[in-house]
Amino acid sequence: MIRVAVVEDDKDLRTFMEDTIKEGEGMTLEGSFSNAEEFKRSFASMNIPEVVVMDINLPGMNGIECISEMKPMFPNVQYLICTVFEDNVNLFNALCAGATGYMLKSASEEEIVKAINDIHKGGSPMSPQIARMVVSSFPKAKPNLDLLNELNKREREILELLAAGYRYKEIADKLFLGVETIRSYIRNIYSKLQVHSRTDAVNKIYGR
Repeated sequence: MIRVAVVEDDKDLRTFMEDTIKEGEGMTLEGSFSNAEEFKRSFASMNIPEVVVMDINLPGMNGIECISEMKPMFPNVQYLICTVFEDNVNLFNALCAGATGYMLKSASEEEIVKAINDIHKGGSPMSPQIARMVVSSFPKAKPNLDLLNELNKREREILELLAAGYRYKEIADKLFLGVETIRSYIRNIYSKLQVHSRTDAVNKIYGR
């Protein structure tokens, strides 16, 4: 069971997150808090969570400040930002503080559950809008042609769409293929590049 905690000041959204985690298969809610200070005070008395779903705009200490303080003390805890902010400054500051994923509050219940599972498995889940923003902010570096040439035409096409932040179903629709076919191609891409996530694949080809 993935141990999850929530730090969110909006009562309705906090309740939504609590219910999502309680109903999510393979995860358990260890704690739910309305502010960072309460989360910090309670940290030692609860089972240490493996994933913390953290808002940025909190009363008192904000989410980024909290992550920056807590991450060095408990480096194995993964922080998933869930916020309304979709700007470069908050994204950059959150990732620098130690957040591993960045989702928007418009994400569905299914997307939140998937993001928690992904981050627990070592991935860096992001809402599609955020992933596209990250990719667009990268310097236009030349791709690693040696590695790129190991992929066939279809695999390169799918990798480019992954890099642009498209989800599996969006890629399937765009290429007129089934989702399972896309999953199969992506498994082949990961195997050829010897990586385990979208982020690692993009970084390996295009540089960090």
